[in-house]
Amino acid sequence: MISIMRFNTLVLFITLLLSIPVSHALPQHSPVPGGVAIVDLKYDGDSRPEVSYRGNPVMVHQGESGWQAIVGIPLSASPGQAKIKVRTNPRNYSIKFVINDKQYAEQRLTIKNKRMVNPTAEDLKRIRKEVKIIRKAFKNWNDSFAIPAGFAQPTKGIRSSSFGLRRFFNDQPRRPHSGMDIAAPEGQAVIAPADGKVITIGDYFFNGRTVFIDHGQGLVSMFCHLSDIDVVEGQEVSVGETVAKVGMTGRVTGPHLHWTVSLNNSRVDPELFMQATE
Repeated sequence: MISIMRFNTLVLFITLLLSIPVSHALPQHSPVPGGVAIVDLKYDGDSRPEVSYRGNPVMVHQGESGWQAIVGIPLSASPGQAKIKVRTNPRNYSIKFVINDKQYAEQRLTIKNKRMVNPTAEDLKRIRKEVKIIRKAFKNWNDSFAIPAGFAQPTKGIRSSSFGLRRFFNDQPRRPHSGMDIAAPEGQAVIAPADGKVITIGDYFFNGRTVFIDHGQGLVSMFCHLSDIDVVEGQEVSVGETVAKVGMTGRVTGPHLHWTVSLNNSRVDPELFMQATE
């Protein structure tokens, strides 16, 4: 009798767990430059709406109360009102949302290789070609319904440089830091933070050996400064699968992993996606 009661209790407990809606399946709502805005679309139809922001398609999610847009906000965005365009059948409309201000700290680094601060004319030719490849990768769109339920940290280590830092190399101002740096020993495994597909690999002037993974609906991870790459273009990868190894190729001051997350072609804070797993 006792064992039957325990079994019934266990079944009831599991049933209750399964009936609880999964929270934090979406990134943390943080409508700031470099953040993510979760916007209710005021639409509860069965067909998936099409949403765009600044000319780029936007990830959408069907929640309990209707459809939502998961909007990546670029670091260059100005605080104030912004809007997304929504297209449904048969209605097209716009929705406004507010971008809040955020001030990021400064970071000053000394780079011994002067070419990595002031490239030569030949270097600039190479860099311009590579920029086109990188921009194309960030604009990749996989029309998938699946949304990662949270990112795993792609390698073990201390986060040595935060997202959004206003950077100075040898006292010269450069673009804000558009990713997360994780200090780790050379050769340590880099894993896929979520399921996806390898869309581009390369060896670039500033980024060194690099892997791009498409997670679906405009969500792309970029891993830079790698020592080795263990995947090929077009390969499907699962969360936790080794894709590369930490290195110090490209513009670096020591071995580490640089991880950029791009959403609707906007570089956003990876921490907002990791919140879902913590």
